[in-house]
Amino acid sequence: MRTVDAAGLQIGDDHPPRIMGVLNVSEESPYDPSVFDEPDEAARYVDEDLIGEGADIVDVGLESANKKFEVLSADQELDRLDTAVETLRSTSGDAVWSIETRYHEVAEAALDAGFDMVNDICGFADPEMTTVCAEYDVAVSKMASPPDLERPGAIDDVDDIYAALEQNGFTEKTILDPAFGGWSETKTIEDDRETFRRLREFRAYGRPLLVSINRKNFLRDIAGRDTEAALPVSLAATSMAVERGAHVIRTHDVAETRDAALVGHEFTPERANGSGFEALDVTTDRELARHLGRTVDDAPEPSVLPHAVAFGLPSGPAAYLGEQARTVGLETYHGDRLVVVGTADGFKTLRTAIEDDADAPQRASEAITELSAQFGGV
Repeated sequence: MRTVDAAGLQIGDDHPPRIMGVLNVSEESPYDPSVFDEPDEAARYVDEDLIGEGADIVDVGLESANKKFEVLSADQELDRLDTAVETLRSTSGDAVWSIETRYHEVAEAALDAGFDMVNDICGFADPEMTTVCAEYDVAVSKMASPPDLERPGAIDDVDDIYAALEQNGFTEKTILDPAFGGWSETKTIEDDRETFRRLREFRAYGRPLLVSINRKNFLRDIAGRDTEAALPVSLAATSMAVERGAHVIRTHDVAETRDAALVGHEFTPERANGSGFEALDVTTDRELARHLGRTVDDAPEPSVLPHAVAFGLPSGPAAYLGEQARTVGLETYHGDRLVVVGTADGFKTLRTAIEDDADAPQRASEAITELSAQFGGV
């Protein structure tokens, strides 16, 4: 899992969850507490209710992405950008500033004016967006969407999210957003729930994840709450999302969401280690297949097994480790990294075998020792 540097803010497995607070300068946005059209009022809100409550990132929306409203053109978004820029320059708090847009022209203008990051809700449907973000060397959140600037997030089938995230490629600093919410007429509450159940699966691209689940319908429906009363279910889901691998939580409720995210982070097992391995979040055969697809060419269909570890070791220790793993009955897959899959007992047997081998390469021994210490006594 790579770490993305967003204007000095590190985002990834080795860092705490980051909170993205929302500011809207669009009069049609549905959540009134975050909507402002005067820079001074907006700046006060950012300093007190976003940065002051613990937001690491301020995400500024120029228009509502609600499908009920007509899509603004790039020129119309640019007309609203002045308010966002004046707000940025009027705040005193320290945060990464993100511009939410689907147009590369707007992203470029915002970056020139001092913004640090882009939140592309159309998933690089504008093919020039990747060029702009790469040239400015900025982090960019890419939401799963069809290749259509007028249909942000309108993925009708959960199975299509993975391909949508991949369209038009990535930059070196891309963060992925699987697109929760009612972005299309055909998307159902159950679709969002299935996406949430499969959140670990989207880690297989090896890139940080952003989730926007604050007060969403698929959570409100569980408890029978309206938007105003939906904060508790949002917080419960936030902790679960972080434990399942989310790195950035986008929210209107910064202080409460920060606390929930930190609880999830506290109980998340460490996934990576300097000794050369990454514990993969694998709970289903589909998740394992996704990870194998990232690291191994032409991998066979895997069996469901509870533990999977990708070892980023030099070729010598990796070859030795793979041989020893097969000897004790673990499955191995070779690509740019060695992936070892098996039960907890199998990994314990592997550890014993390596510890008893006087000729074991030191890197392999260190990796197994650290694995044992950090992943539940394996």
